[in-house]
Amino acid sequence: MKIYILGSTKFVKNMVETTDLLIGMGLDAWIHPDYRDYVNTKDHPDMKKMMDGEQASVKIQNDYIRQHYDGILASDAILFVNNDKADFKNYIGGNALMEMGFAYVNDKKIYLKHGMPEGVSYMDEIRAMEPVCLYGDFSKLLRIE
Repeated sequence: MKIYILGSTKFVKNMVETTDLLIGMGLDAWIHPDYRDYVNTKDHPDMKKMMDGEQASVKIQNDYIRQHYDGILASDAILFVNNDKADFKNYIGGNALMEMGFAYVNDKKIYLKHGMPEGVSYMDEIRAMEPVCLYGDFSKLLRIE
């Protein structure tokens, strides 16, 4: 099972760590290569822009919405790193919701690193896509293959 790792840009370091952990467990996990560059390059200009609130311009410049769509199509499943963000537990933002929809309509399995998000207005849409909550237990992925 090929698993594409996604999540909020705020979690990019944890997304890379999660990818590496899954690979270490023998799973076929991958992440957009730019994210690894962002983590490994001190003061990466695109990452700085995103952290300074210029996410839309970086997404347009790098065509990330289409690239993530292609990554989803090339995978069997997606795993969202949905850590807590500000006042939101198990955060899934607008972009992740869109990516989840891409996966759903293309019959890809959807996993959440943690539980269902709390405090978002689009819970019905998330529930309707029936993601599997791992609650941090990646060994569940080994039993699925």
